[in-house]
Amino acid sequence: MTVIDISSLDDPRLADYSHLTDVALKKSEGGLYIAESLLVLERAIAAGHRPRSVLALGNSVEDAVHATEGFDVPIFSGPSELLEQLTGYFLHRGLIAAMHRPTLPAAADLLRDARRVVILEDVADPTNVGAIFRSVAAIGADAVLVTPRCSDPYYRRAIRVSIGTVLQVPWARLEDWASTRALLTASGFHLVALALADGAVSLKEFANDAPERVALVLGTEGDGLTAEALEAADTVVTIPMAHGIDSLNVAATAAVAMYALV
Repeated sequence: MTVIDISSLDDPRLADYSHLTDVALKKSEGGLYIAESLLVLERAIAAGHRPRSVLALGNSVEDAVHATEGFDVPIFSGPSELLEQLTGYFLHRGLIAAMHRPTLPAAADLLRDARRVVILEDVADPTNVGAIFRSVAAIGADAVLVTPRCSDPYYRRAIRVSIGTVLQVPWARLEDWASTRALLTASGFHLVALALADGAVSLKEFANDAPERVALVLGTEGDGLTAEALEAADTVVTIPMAHGIDSLNVAATAAVAMYALV
């Protein structure tokens, strides 16, 4: 690695940090994402992801050097005011890194040795996606599968909320429900839909005699699961509520359901 002290923003390699949206980063240089903080950078590298460059405040340069040992990447450092001008915010976490997106595995490969997986159908808020990944990592599901319209787990807010666990938990993209249902059946999974629906069984009842392989599917905020997801499910499960509350936030629902089934 090479430490580069900057006094201007003329270096074209700094463009990765210049107010780019998650979508723009995803489309640039074969696909990039931003890792914020030393912890997230270390988790990304431990997961096999490659850094493209690092932007660090003076007191974090040494941390960046150690974290990227073995990689030939530039580490840019400069006055906090200049770095804030570049990024649009103060680097209160000390450093951020532009990372190359890895190639995602095939869903079938993730299912091969898994016993508990979580499917996110069209969950739009990256905060919820990140919180669910954090629960998956902490409680112990094996993988996450996301539908085409689900928020990207590598978006900055999702990574931040997950404290980098989206970089550790295996995940893959799904296609339509017909192919997903066929894949789950071929892999021996029982598909459980978390929803408020007539005839739903309670989570506790289901967990008392759960199948060996379970895929939990959770729906988007507000509308919940689509009709296609409910039709594909083997069992519809609900978490009984008290005090007139009809449901939990999708991230809380995921944590409760995973804990019951681990």
